[in-house]
Amino acid sequence: MTAYWTTHPGPLGDLLLTCDATGALTSLTVPGAPGAKGLPAPGTVRDDAPFAEARRELDAYFAGERDRFTLRLAPPPATDFRRRVWAALDEIPYGTTVSYGQLAAAIGVGGPAVRAVGGAIGANPLLIVRPCHRVVGADGSLTGYAGGLERKTWLLGLERTRTTVPAG
Repeated sequence: MTAYWTTHPGPLGDLLLTCDATGALTSLTVPGAPGAKGLPAPGTVRDDAPFAEARRELDAYFAGERDRFTLRLAPPPATDFRRRVWAALDEIPYGTTVSYGQLAAAIGVGGPAVRAVGGAIGANPLLIVRPCHRVVGADGSLTGYAGGLERKTWLLGLERTRTTVPAG
């Protein structure tokens, strides 16, 4: 089955997007992100067409005109734990942050599992779209982000300075 990739210029650099044959987004990475080294995968085809909606939604988000994404997502296979963490990321409201501990509590785990939550967040293949940038340290400090702390700071600043708007 053919998969596709494209790049999309934005304020964080040229984003690398991949999708499956149905057009569902499988990854979104930023320049220099750890998981981006092997992308695009061998056998994927460069084609901008399947990404028209993703480009439109990303541009609207960066312009402060969109507060959530409605794209079809098809991340690579993951453990049930990772899928639960990623689903919890999707529930973090635009313009807000939660701590790793709060996110762990939201999925019903705590204590040592907070570290595993951090690992699952770090494995998120859909940066920006799945808002892992909204997770911060217990004291509110900015902690790791696969796209780099400068980009995390920028994304949080964008969200805090914009009025929340409908996704439509």
